[in-house]
Amino acid sequence: MPKTSAPAATSPYGAFRTERLWAVAGASSLALLLGTAAAFIGTLEFDERCAHGMVGGVGQLGATRTRSFPPATICEYTGGDVTAGATGIFGVLLWFALAGAIVPVVLALLADCFECPAGTPFTRPATREAKLRRTGLTFGMSATLFLPLYVLTAWPLLRGGLTGACAADGEWGSYAPRTLDASYFPPGATCESTAGYTSALLPGWIQGVVTALGVPMILAGAALALAWWRWRQPEPSPVAEPVSPPKAPTPRP
Repeated sequence: MPKTSAPAATSPYGAFRTERLWAVAGASSLALLLGTAAAFIGTLEFDERCAHGMVGGVGQLGATRTRSFPPATICEYTGGDVTAGATGIFGVLLWFALAGAIVPVVLALLADCFECPAGTPFTRPATREAKLRRTGLTFGMSATLFLPLYVLTAWPLLRGGLTGACAADGEWGSYAPRTLDASYFPPGATCESTAGYTSALLPGWIQGVVTALGVPMILAGAALALAWWRWRQPEPSPVAEPVSPPKAPTPRP
């Protein structure tokens, strides 16, 4: 008698297909990194060249401004501005690359928070155990990127607290600056000196980078918690795919 194969079992649950989202995020991140590096190199010593009259500005130089993102240096002349770095179309493209690096990651992590039935064009079969392993790997990778950077940048806040972050490094004595508007996330504070001058504890672009890495980790942690909770619930038996019966042999004439 001919052998019949055992019915294949598939999970009744599915996971959204997010491979294309991660591919778009990876390509956009590479473009963002290369574009930002090129723009930053273009701004090196541009303010010095403006100050020494090596830039063809019209009129008298008034002020020089530096923009964190997109990286640019603007020399303000009485007859108009002269810029270097990511300005104009180049700056717009960097903003698009930033959106392409962040939005697909957020969508992919939000998709991991849901459990959907298998068999739809946008899903693939996945057991709860496989979903738990996947979300755990994603959370581990995002935490590896976020936590070292957060500890490095927020160390004054972790050491001095919300009221003494500005005076955490160094012995100020009676001249310790005041800490105003401090927060742990995004890490930052306003430091006020005894003379009344104020300055930011951290540059704005550092706060932006920390926030951009922290939000995916929070979403990945939520997806991991939901996957763990679902994994602890009783899972129904896998659905057996129907197997067609073997064909009867054709009788010979």
